[in-house]
Amino acid sequence: MASRGTTALVFERTDTDCVVSINRELTEKRVTSTYLSGIAVTLADAAPPASPLICKIAYGIKERETCFAVAQTTGLPLKKFLRFNPNINCNNLFIGQWVCLNAVHAA
Repeated sequence: MASRGTTALVFERTDTDCVVSINRELTEKRVTSTYLSGIAVTLADAAPPASPLICKIAYGIKERETCFAVAQTTGLPLKKFLRFNPNINCNNLFIGQWVCLNAVHAA
């Protein structure tokens, strides 16, 4: 069985589940068609977890605002807004709720 950070010298077809679980962007079909039995495969170690974010600019939600509207108004790409606010429920914002508009990783 293959594992992270090691080389699988004999790659068996039954190891596709392991490769798929380690490499989320792969599908079982792609692994099966790409890797043949008997070849060496090196699986890279996972990146270390990112340090927590520290919010530098907070903003209080106003009436009828949405995640998209706040991001658009402040010039922040929605993807970045959501990364700064990982636990936000955009379907249930409330007036006065604090959201983060700028954050940095803790040292």
